Amino acid sequence: MMIKSNHAFHLVDQSPWPLTGAIGALMLTTGIVKWFHNFNMSLFIMGLIILSFTCIQWWRDISRESTFQGLHTLIVAKGMRWGMILFITSEVLFFFSFFWAFFHSSLAPTMEIGLMWPPTGIYPFNPIQVPLLNTIILLASGVTVTWAHHGLMENKFTQTYQGLIMTVALGGYFTLLQAMEYIEASFTIADSAYGATFFVATGFHGLHVIIGTTFLLTCLMRHKNCHFSSKHHFGFEAAAWYWHFVDVVWLFLYMTIYWWGS
Repeated sequence: MMIKSNHAFHLVDQSPWPLTGAIGALMLTTGIVKWFHNFNMSLFIMGLIILSFTCIQWWRDISRESTFQGLHTLIVAKGMRWGMILFITSEVLFFFSFFWAFFHSSLAPTMEIGLMWPPTGIYPFNPIQVPLLNTIILLASGVTVTWAHHGLMENKFTQTYQGLIMTVALGGYFTLLQAMEYIEASFTIADSAYGATFFVATGFHGLHVIIGTTFLLTCLMRHKNCHFSSKHHFGFEAAAWYWHFVDVVWLFLYMTIYWWGS
C-alpha cells in the first residue's frame, strides 16, 4: 500500500542493513588483525561474506526506492549529489596524506635510509613499463565511461551498455596488472619508508579501483534491467564521478611515486 506524502523528501524506512554492515565491518577489520598475527583468515572471510551480502541487499533496496517507488525526487537527488561531492572531497584529503608522507620522506631523506631516495638497496619499477601501461588503461577507461554517460543521456541503450562493459573490463585489467606488479616487486612494505609509502599509496588506490569497478558493474546490471533514463540516472553519474576521481589520483601517483620518485 502506497502512502502519499505531502513533502518531497525521502524518510527512509527501518532497515537491518546498517546493523549487519557494522557487524561485517567489525569482523572484517578484526579478521585482518587476526590474519596478520595468527595467519588465520577464517574471521576475515566471514566478515567479507557478511559485508558482501549486506551490500547486495542494501543496493537492491536503494534501487527499488529510486526506480520503482519514485522516492528519489529532484530534491533528494540534489542532496545525494552534494553528498557524493563531499565524499569525493574527503577521499581527496585521504590521498593527500599519502602524498604528504611520500614527499616528507623523499625530499629530505634521513640517515636511517642512507640520505638518498630511493634508499640504498631499493630497486624501483621502471615507469615506462607496466606503470605506463596502467596509466593508458585508466585514461582509456575514463574515455569509455564518458562515452557511456553521453549514450545514456541520448537514450542510446547499446552505446551505454558497450561503454560500461569496456570500462569494467579495463578496470579489471588494471587490477590484474597491479597484482602482477606486486608479486614481481623486488621490495616489500617493510623495506624502509619507500616500501611503506609505495605500497600504502598504490594499494589504497588499487582498492579504490576495485570499489569503482564494482560500482560500475552494478550500474551495468541496472542499465541492463532498464533502471536508468536520460533524465534519472544519478547512480550512474555518481559511479562516473568516482571513476574520474580514481583516474586523476592515479595520474598524480604515476607522476610522483613512479616517475619522479624513482
